[in-house]
Amino acid sequence: MYISRNMDHWNTFIETLRTAFEAGKEQEFLTLLLTPDERDAVGLRLQIVAQLLDKNVPQREIQQNLSTSAATITRGSNMLKMMDPDFLAWVKEQVDAKTQP
Repeated sequence: MYISRNMDHWNTFIETLRTAFEAGKEQEFLTLLLTPDERDAVGLRLQIVAQLLDKNVPQREIQQNLSTSAATITRGSNMLKMMDPDFLAWVKEQVDAKTQP
């Protein structure tokens, strides 16, 4: 589970993000908060998680496929180890559904 230095700030962000989605303003909200580089980093992290959840792709190959560092892949892998398996199954289902033709 993510541990923020200030859980009040994190919880406020999550609640505001939820409200933005409910109002159909998620693009504007995240564009306001994240720089283009940060948005790219989030997209990269999702690709890393998707490939790590696949379990058929070695970490070195993920690193090469996504042109990223071994440390970035390792951080993603370590975070997966901390998460609830049911949640990870849900994430894999969501990602797989988005990548199916």
